[in-house]
Amino acid sequence: MTGIQTAITSLIELIQGAGPSTRRVSVPVCWPVHADMIGWMDSQPIFPKFFWQARDTQETVVALGQLETFSDPALAEQSIDGQQRVWGGRSFDGRTPRNRHCLSAFFFLPVMELIQTHQGWQLAANLDPADKARTVRQLRRLVPSVARVPAIRSGIRQRTDSPDFDQWSMMLDGALHAIETSALDKVVLARRTTLSLDGELSSAQLLQASRQKNHHSFHFMMAQDARHGFVGSTPERLFLRQESHCRTEALAGTIARGQNEAEDYRLAQWLLEDGKNRYENQLVVDDIVQRLAACGATLDVAETPTLVRLRQVQHLKRAISGVLNAEVASAALLDTLQPTAAIAGLPRDEALAFIAAHEPFARGWYSGAVGYIGCAQSEFCVAIRSALLEGDELHLFAGAGIVPGSTAASEWQELERKTETLSHLLGAESTAPGNSGESSTREQHRERHTA
Repeated sequence: MTGIQTAITSLIELIQGAGPSTRRVSVPVCWPVHADMIGWMDSQPIFPKFFWQARDTQETVVALGQLETFSDPALAEQSIDGQQRVWGGRSFDGRTPRNRHCLSAFFFLPVMELIQTHQGWQLAANLDPADKARTVRQLRRLVPSVARVPAIRSGIRQRTDSPDFDQWSMMLDGALHAIETSALDKVVLARRTTLSLDGELSSAQLLQASRQKNHHSFHFMMAQDARHGFVGSTPERLFLRQESHCRTEALAGTIARGQNEAEDYRLAQWLLEDGKNRYENQLVVDDIVQRLAACGATLDVAETPTLVRLRQVQHLKRAISGVLNAEVASAALLDTLQPTAAIAGLPRDEALAFIAAHEPFARGWYSGAVGYIGCAQSEFCVAIRSALLEGDELHLFAGAGIVPGSTAASEWQELERKTETLSHLLGAESTAPGNSGESSTREQHRERHTA
């Protein structure tokens, strides 16, 4: 037997001998050298499948099967104890129309988790004390062998943008008018790019390719079945909560990466010194600080921004940490912080109203929150740089912050750069508006938010 099969057998024996109050058991795993964790997940016949890798790579988790599901994160948080965690996420505004593959919120207590940390590997299982055999049946369905995820071979037959450039220009003009004439200070507008594929593509293939290319990011996948999944590689943390201590960040203000080291350095220095980008980052900081004040938090805010360098772009980041009141639940913190100013706008209610009235598609989980809630620790990322796979169609998402001075052509190019995080994995080429080349190099490189 392999190390994995041995762990499965040991876990079943523990469950069969567990007392009536036991809700979770775990065993160490002798994980095969060079084995592919995503490949193992992809081989399993059990859904839902959830993959999570923290940005610091200190923990990677595959969660399989659902022992219990929740549409309310507060109820999910109240249902767990000990080392149990519920996994999942919720949509950008919590109001996405419900359908089978895009619920406004979905959290689940998994049947089992394969966990990798710096301390090693373990296989854990959650139990229904009234029906322990349910978990055992699912464990016996696990495939112990580890297959490799095949490389992406599907190409693109057709690309459709919603909105297209003309519609984008009209929407942006409307946003600028609203900013000038109403209480709206800024609004983050998004685009959905649909790629019709000429071959099969799995969520695991997209996840694997993105994890290999896009570093310094959270990587996640939520799949309800073999043909549908939500996948992303995002640089942005919503929050990490450890007991009463909370860490979050303002990730706003962006510029492209340079073609060489010297250009990369010049662009980075321009971003660090640009008054408008620093001001916009400060707006996000102020919004987060104001919202956490309602949680009784004592906060420590980084005085100056640092650079986050990714494959396509580099961002300004200000770290924020603090201590929360003991009675503040993780679900309440999720409500407080999401949607952030960096993916919605300011003021929040006015920005959400403008987005609902003008964007020609439902964002779903794009720019929503994905992660887990535990008793001692909870963590969520902001689901930007993400894609929704629906059969032979792949929907990619990107957003841009609209403020006075925004132009349709330059913001469209920012959408292209953000979409390239995942579209380049399929060999997609960028599209640019007809007159975009007339804008200056600086104009082309600037962007104001991380969505």
